[in-house]
Amino acid sequence: MSTVIVVGTDTGIGKTVFAAGLTAALGARYWKPVQSGLEEATDSEIVAELTGAEVLSEAYRLNMPASPHLSAEDMGIEIDPARLALPQVSGPLVVEGAGGLMVPLNRQVFFLDVIAQWQAPVVLVARTALGTINHTTLSLMALRNAGCDVVGVAFVGDAEPDVEQTIAQMGNTRHLGRLPFIDTLSRDTLTDAFGAIDVDTIRSAL
Repeated sequence: MSTVIVVGTDTGIGKTVFAAGLTAALGARYWKPVQSGLEEATDSEIVAELTGAEVLSEAYRLNMPASPHLSAEDMGIEIDPARLALPQVSGPLVVEGAGGLMVPLNRQVFFLDVIAQWQAPVVLVARTALGTINHTTLSLMALRNAGCDVVGVAFVGDAEPDVEQTIAQMGNTRHLGRLPFIDTLSRDTLTDAFGAIDVDTIRSAL
């Protein structure tokens, strides 16, 4: 099995759209282990619509749009990390994390703890907006301290060449490209925009 983990520096930064583009580019399956918030389209539903790829069922579907540990507690349950073992599938698998790295799954375990146990290559998705240098370099530090294999950083947003280069240089990581904002999001427009991403480097890490 060839798995790549897509994680973000924060929530709402375009990580799901990036994960969809990567799923399509790799001809992969997609898995979102924990979904918090069911009122709007879920990340799995968005990826399925944008790619037509096989989407695996979430281990946890939580009603409230909040940190997973709070969403689970709202439903009277506790997330068991043992249920988050990587699915055994043939071919590549794209796994999308929930929010940022230090999102609690329960009162003892961060999502980063589970990612570290997976021992799969990680792509970090970061916005290009103000504050991204701090958030991205801290996330890189956390991943490496946990023993994760970081493939590189992919950016989402308007071009900020100096900022992006600073992160790549000072974070000692690969710049995997930038996915611009897409006005009309569809399979075709995402595929076109994803041509700016260094998929070959990600594929070689699998």
